Amino acid sequence: MIKAEIIAVGAELTSGQCLDTNSAWLANRLDDLGIDVRFHTTIADDLADNVAAFRLASERVELVLVSGGLGPTQDDLTREALARAAGVELVRDPRAEADLIAFFARRNRPIPERNFVQTFIPNGGEILSNPIGTAPGIWFRLGRARFACMPGVPNELKMMFIEQVVPHIKGLTGDSARVVVRRKINTFGKGESEIEADALDLTARGRVPEVGITASEATISFRIAASGSTEAEAREALQPTVDLIYRRFGDWIIGEDDEDVQHALARELIARGATIALAESCTGGLISHMLTSLAGSSAYFPGGVVSYSNEAKVDLLGVPRETIETKGAVSDETARAMAIGVRDRFHADLGLSVTGVAGPSGGTVEKPVGLVYLGLAHARGVESRRLELGPEQPRSTIQRRASKHAINWTRLYLRA
Repeated sequence: MIKAEIIAVGAELTSGQCLDTNSAWLANRLDDLGIDVRFHTTIADDLADNVAAFRLASERVELVLVSGGLGPTQDDLTREALARAAGVELVRDPRAEADLIAFFARRNRPIPERNFVQTFIPNGGEILSNPIGTAPGIWFRLGRARFACMPGVPNELKMMFIEQVVPHIKGLTGDSARVVVRRKINTFGKGESEIEADALDLTARGRVPEVGITASEATISFRIAASGSTEAEAREALQPTVDLIYRRFGDWIIGEDDEDVQHALARELIARGATIALAESCTGGLISHMLTSLAGSSAYFPGGVVSYSNEAKVDLLGVPRETIETKGAVSDETARAMAIGVRDRFHADLGLSVTGVAGPSGGTVEKPVGLVYLGLAHARGVESRRLELGPEQPRSTIQRRASKHAINWTRLYLRA
């Protein structure tokens, strides 16, 4: 398998002023082509550093993708760095010059003299045309590696990669090209270490197909990758592992790809023709937002109440004032009353409530930051749940995790 390195050039990237989205996009595309990305490098606009990075890459991989540094300004150094790394001169390319003249002619604009620097490439290289910008790319061999240098402007880079770089790459891989198929299966309700403890055989080093585990906002995902000479062959290799994960982690699985707990709850509600109303305090309407961000949510979500103050809990949800005065706004009893009240007011099948201390202030020894109570009212009665999400967590994390736990709790209730 061909090994690759992706190099992103620009001080705006190393300083953190801009986010490097090009490298992630390129890595995904190479993965689709069966190319093994071994290194990601980000370098500032320094000639010596660029030369050193190019030489190092040429010694350790067969394919190098470079983004940025092809503009007309003095800090655009990719052309010169590549030539110096190879020990060759920069030469003007007639096709690059013709493309540049045509680009400005189509816009009825004079060509700034400085732009002609973009028509130079290392001797022995080949230009990659750029129909939507002034900077052509460069295809060049340095040592054992082929370099594809592309503009840093994302839409220019993507078009150039798809239309011109991919054919070059396929010329390198030939009949040895492999198709990689991936599946991402998401779970919620167990921690990453718990999931991994039950999946040690799946994540063992060297296993085929490869399985990895990642975590994001308490959603734990299995990432499975299988390769084959054709897509059908890769999918056939992948499927037994997918089936095994579904058998082993069934109730914890909430969906695939970008699906999260709200998608899973929506499926359960739709399947049962059920509706849910929400009473939110510490989450401030976040659960309502998560559900209504899905198309078709009006079928199962009649409405909700953000009852942040005690008065709102009493006046809008019918929570007994005595309950709040004796038990507190953050309590099992208040959560239950909120759930009952919102279910009744919206005539819903389910009433879901959340109340807690999101912080960073407001916590006490008895009720620390991160303490959250959930309530769920249904036709058979009402139940509650206590969450302790940790006083060290930031406010946004507590709100997000409380919302996801509330949604998932409701999903599991419906499944049961």
